[in-house]
This record gives sequence, C-alpha cells and structure tokens, in this order.
Amino acid sequence: MTRFFIQPEELGGETIFLTGENAAHAKVLRLKEKEQVLVCDGAGQECLCSVLTVRPQQVDLKVLERRASTTEAAVRVSVYMAFPKADKLEQVIQKATELGAYEIVAFPSARCVSRPDEKSLKKKAERWQKIAASAAEQSGRGRVPQVVVLGSFQEALTRGAAVDLPMMFYENEKATTMHMALNDSTWKTVSLLTGPEGGLEAGEVEKAMAAGFKVCTLGSRILRCETAPLCALSAVMYAAGEF
Repeated sequence: MTRFFIQPEELGGETIFLTGENAAHAKVLRLKEKEQVLVCDGAGQECLCSVLTVRPQQVDLKVLERRASTTEAAVRVSVYMAFPKADKLEQVIQKATELGAYEIVAFPSARCVSRPDEKSLKKKAERWQKIAASAAEQSGRGRVPQVVVLGSFQEALTRGAAVDLPMMFYENEKATTMHMALNDSTWKTVSLLTGPEGGLEAGEVEKAMAAGFKVCTLGSRILRCETAPLCALSAVMYAAGEF
C-alpha cells in the first residue's frame, strides 16, 4: 500500500491533505478516488485513508482508521558510526533505516579521514535526513529515523551509554562476542558504536569501557566500516525476534 509522510500536526482531523512533493508523488502514482493509502506522521502513528479528491496541487483524503504503526521494531537500536569517507554513511543510513534502526548518529573519532566543516555538515545533514525519509517510505516504516550529528567522540560515548545495552565493536577484542553480550542481560534499548576506516584507537576503546560500553568482536574477519554497523544491527534485530 502506498505510504506518505506528513508533519504530526497535519494528521489531525477527519480529512488529511497531501500537498507539495506528496501531491506530486500522488500524481505520478495516478491515485484514484476511493483508493486506500497510508499516511504517517514519521513518529510511529499512521492513518488508513481513502482518496476523496485528486486535484493538480492537492489530494484530499478521508481518515478511515488511526493506529500505531505495525512495522516498527519493539527494540530501539541506535547506530553510532564515526564519519567515514565518501558516501559510505549514506549507504549505512539507507540500509539501517530499512533494517529498523531507531536513529543513526554520526560523530568524529581520532582516525576519521573525513572531517566535514560546519557549513558542509549542515548540507550533508539535510541530505542524510532525506535519505532516511526516502528509505522509511520505501521500506514501509511508520517512523523516520533521526540522523543525529555530534561534535565529539566523548559526546557519542555519553549519549550512547544511556541505554540498556551499549556495545562498541573493536577488531582487537578477542574474548567477548556480540552473542555473549546480547545474552548477558535483558534489553529494550541498544547502542551500536563502530569506528571509521582506520578503526578505533586503544585509548578510545578504554574510554568507551569506562563509559559503560561492552566492547565486542564481530568475528575473526575484519569488516569494512560500512559493513560492521549493518552486521551488528541485523544481529540485534534477529536476537530481538524481528526476523
């Protein structure tokens, strides 16, 4: 079923109006009167609607049912990824959204090659959020994950540790596996923190442990920086019974 995202304040009332890009999209889809669509507020609430009127710049919808989205994961997983090179973060945002991530958080670390300045970062952040919105619509999400940009590694540790299970993945860790960490306690909120192309420095790992992160290995093979967070996210979703 076709899905549209609008602002939460636009979801009230018995009639909902699609305008702007949503109206243009509806025109491309050639929506017809009485056809049913889903309209979401991007925060987990959705309305099943029937098309009333299709106009050049606006589509009027009648609300048939209001409900909580049925496609959101029961576990809230935050993906923390150090700034990678090129468009790798865009790939992770898209795929993590499809897999059910609650949010994607980007931050600088010692070995980051990519260090966007404030001006370029603002433009990038806007693009990243649009990628998340597009992926949420395509994959049938009821919520658009927020793409959060932090200014420091310490800020990422402080924010990421405030969950039931904060995990950091480090290629030199040999003893603790992700499987062990997931089975060590009950959890409903999880943070997954991974490094850039050059990995994390030993000092950063020590700081993460002091902040409360469980440092884990993702196996005997070295994963690319864009592969590691998606691998970890998939494992958490599987362990939570989402797959």
